Amino acid sequence: MDTKKIDLTSKIKKAAALKYEPEKDTAPRVIAAAEGKIAHKLLEMAKEHNIPICRDPVLADVLVRLDVGQEIPPELYKAAAEILAFIYSLEKENQ
Repeated sequence: MDTKKIDLTSKIKKAAALKYEPEKDTAPRVIAAAEGKIAHKLLEMAKEHNIPICRDPVLADVLVRLDVGQEIPPELYKAAAEILAFIYSLEKENQ
């Protein structure tokens, strides 16, 4: 997984946002998914709100196919765990 900073001026084709609330969810949920210009806008909004961004084009391709509000399927648990670990490491760095 490439966790380098994303250049928002580059052409982003797909983007998805996940949310995970362990007290009520059994797995992360897709809360937004987009392609093209809307995907670019989704990433801009994430950046404006200091939401961590993880670049993984293959995972994004799969996530945009899921319905908004849908929990990710078990096949994606490993990828989601890697994203959560990445986010937790960023939070630890910023403390």
